[in-house]
Amino acid sequence: MAKSSSPLCDWTPEQLALGKRWVENWRLTGIELERIRAEELRSLDAYRAIELLCFDADYTIPPRAPLPTSGLIEQQ
Repeated sequence: MAKSSSPLCDWTPEQLALGKRWVENWRLTGIELERIRAEELRSLDAYRAIELLCFDADYTIPPRAPLPTSGLIEQQ
C-alpha cells in the first residue's frame, strides 16, 4: 500500500499562511455569531413571539374563547 501524502504538501508557505488565517477568521466568526445568538435569545419577548405566531386572533369571542366549564361536570 502506497503512503498517502498530505493534500497540503503542494501548498506554498504563502498559501499555508492564508489557510491558517482563513481558519482563524472562521473560528473568531463562530464565537461572535454565538455571542449574537445568545444576545438575541436573551432579548426575545416571548409574548411578542406568541403574538406573531397566532396573528391577530381575538381570544374573547368564539371559536377561540374558553368554554364556560372545563367539561368535567358533563363527564361525571
